[in-house]
Amino acid sequence: MAAPKRFPDRDEIAAVRTEAEPLENGAQTETERRLAGRVMARRDMGKLVFLDLVDRSGRIQLLCPVERTGEIDVHLGDVVGVSGRPAKSRRGEPSLQVDTLEVLSRIRTPLPDTFHGLTDVEQRYRKRYLDLLMNEEARSDALTRSKAVASIRRTLDEWGFVEVETPILQPRYGGAFAEPFVTHWNSLDEDRYLRIATELYLKRLIVGGLEKVYEIGKDFRNEGVNYKRHPEFTMLEWYEAYADYRDTMRRMELLVERVALEVVGTTAVSFKGHELDLKAPWKRVRLVDELKALDLWTKDYDELKRRLESRDVDVSQDKTWSQLVDKAVTAYIEPRLIEPTILYDYPIELSPFARRSDEDPDVTERFEYYVGGMELGNAFTELNDAEEQAERFTMQADEGAGGNVEAEQGDPDYVEALSYGMPPTGGLGLGIDRLVMLLTGRESIRDVILFPALRTID
Repeated sequence: MAAPKRFPDRDEIAAVRTEAEPLENGAQTETERRLAGRVMARRDMGKLVFLDLVDRSGRIQLLCPVERTGEIDVHLGDVVGVSGRPAKSRRGEPSLQVDTLEVLSRIRTPLPDTFHGLTDVEQRYRKRYLDLLMNEEARSDALTRSKAVASIRRTLDEWGFVEVETPILQPRYGGAFAEPFVTHWNSLDEDRYLRIATELYLKRLIVGGLEKVYEIGKDFRNEGVNYKRHPEFTMLEWYEAYADYRDTMRRMELLVERVALEVVGTTAVSFKGHELDLKAPWKRVRLVDELKALDLWTKDYDELKRRLESRDVDVSQDKTWSQLVDKAVTAYIEPRLIEPTILYDYPIELSPFARRSDEDPDVTERFEYYVGGMELGNAFTELNDAEEQAERFTMQADEGAGGNVEAEQGDPDYVEALSYGMPPTGGLGLGIDRLVMLLTGRESIRDVILFPALRTID
């Protein structure tokens, strides 16, 4: 006989456990509940069979008296549906006293050792379905990620932002320093690039009068993998007309604080051996001041290269001054930014889309923000002058000619959009994967991506 194709009107295990918790040992309710999930343990005690049932919300013990349910023809890993009454076992375990049980899906391949679970890290990534089945922490992390994204959306919607969608396949790539993935559009006979950022399209919408927009979506950067980098990753970007980077700093702090409170119930997190508090406000540090304190602030390429080489920093691939500054920040500043910190006012050479500072024309109103020595995101007061933006693209072309393969490529259509006038605007990018790493305490980005990229095995 075919297995049932549906099991309607089921309850969540967590809710039934809560109902059973206050009962006296050996007692049960008169209310019938229906549960469905996967059997992850079995213990036969004569005419009473104990099963552990697991669904997305948790685990519960099933009490199956054979005289009522009939013989229990269930294997570890089978998906079953049961009906019965919330109960407390004689030993005090919240349970369901089962009246009926039916197998909804029979397992065909044995599960890994249920005691040790799935422990091989690469196997966990390659067979995430088994990881989720066997490891409660993996399920919890997946749900935490989903709750975090929902919390971000809810907050931005309440603040009056509009969620939009922009192209993933783009005729030009821009909005970040990165190498792109390239593909070919057959019907147009043109190459397209998988986007490295949503920035330039979102700011076109600001020009168009949408005023407060955001997008949560995939970006793609053709680079290697490490604990915080993955070539396909999820980014939040928002842009707000009539705001600057100071306004954006405050919004970022409030957003991260609120998401932490809603998702994990506290702003206190543990990450890479550090106990941290994401509560606003965060520490603020000026980038140039930090470089000066380290004796690494000079506008001369050769001098900065010499200073870095004297500290055994490999700069053999850094062909431009801005690359050296970026290397100095990565090597000496980022690792020290353990407490939640905003690092602000970046040199203009590193910031082709950020507005110049009114106080210092050599730097821009840009900030990056860090927790646990890891960058969470990037933001600026947006450059909204079309002529100056064209000059910045020319500056980036010189940067590329100097050997920086990640320099901005330029976008004449974006410059034309700015020529119609863009209001003063504050913009921000936030790495969703890295935020989830903080909320879950995971030290590898691949732990918080459900299907991370892995080399193909023949």
